[in-house]
Amino acid sequence: MVAEDPSAEYAEGSAVDAVLHPVRMKIVGQLGGRTMTTTQLREALPEVKQATLYRHISALLEAQVLTVVDERKVRGAVERTLGLGERLAHVDHEGLDAMDDVQLRSAFLGFLTSLSSDFERLLDESGREDRGLLGFTRAPLYIDPEELPALQSGLMDLLAPYLEPRREGQRRFSLATVLLPEVDSASSEQSEQSEKSAENASADSTGAE
Repeated sequence: MVAEDPSAEYAEGSAVDAVLHPVRMKIVGQLGGRTMTTTQLREALPEVKQATLYRHISALLEAQVLTVVDERKVRGAVERTLGLGERLAHVDHEGLDAMDDVQLRSAFLGFLTSLSSDFERLLDESGREDRGLLGFTRAPLYIDPEELPALQSGLMDLLAPYLEPRREGQRRFSLATVLLPEVDSASSEQSEQSEKSAENASADSTGAE
């Protein structure tokens, strides 16, 4: 049996396809706003076997989600320094629209799994003083859809100075965002009733024939 080559699977696919795997999402998350050597990635992701990590790095390089920014010899072997590539390393609106329900659930579950893994590592490996720096909350927003681009652009402008280290030894934090339009239960019920009425009308028409 020929072993699967994950890089071949995603070479011609989208960046969205390439990152739809929990391990790849972890790699991309680690590289956000910085470069890392393969050794540093192994140390940051100890739960991922070395061979598995290298396979997924190869897939992301082939998909141009990652790029090699430097190479140097270390004890006779070539060690690469990796960074995010030119293609988007996150799921944008165009990518979301292109997904079916199964892909979308997989992407969101992968996002939550990666976030949960980071949270567990914080509890297991850091001191209690770090809990004072931890925060998570949920709040409603009342906004018209056409206002969202301006809101998102404003948030990016606010965060832009903090997306790259400004001095040596600066602490790195992970900021995760989820934007969920809430479903209007009344509208949802009306939609379901309309669909049922249409199905019943179609069935009656078929029976009459």
